[in-house]
Amino acid sequence: MIEIHSPLPDDWRVIRQVRLSSLQESPHAFVSTYAREAAFGESTWRDRATTCHWFVAVEDAAAVGVAGGIDGCSNDPATRELVGMWVAPSHRGRGVARLLLGAVSNWARSDGASVLSLGVREGNHAARAAYLRMGLRPSGETAAQRNDPSSSIGIMVLDLSFG
Repeated sequence: MIEIHSPLPDDWRVIRQVRLSSLQESPHAFVSTYAREAAFGESTWRDRATTCHWFVAVEDAAAVGVAGGIDGCSNDPATRELVGMWVAPSHRGRGVARLLLGAVSNWARSDGASVLSLGVREGNHAARAAYLRMGLRPSGETAAQRNDPSSSIGIMVLDLSFG
């Protein structure tokens, strides 16, 4: 049975472990890299544990997915962002992403947001298709990738005013 946990800041090691797993397994899906984040020290991970609202999918005491919610990337005070979404290959197609999206959406709603946005790297067709199935829609906006300005990120949004 999959459970969604919201780690506390002192659980930064759990966040580090699942985030590094995601970067190692799906390097094409993220703007950051395994090498960059593996080099982060404890203070950086503790800071990340307090500046992002993390949700970890767990089955049989093993982390099998992760997603985070943040405030402040958008100029719109009604928008929160979904970041770092990843599900272990062994658990894809089992509803884990939907559970994680639900957890981040609930957090965003409780934080006063009416829109949840996320960026999908150009060429990540599987993620884009999954987000479309879960009700997100392309906003029509794009952004340049921080580490590769020649590549873009498509912005998708979820209206939180329903449900």
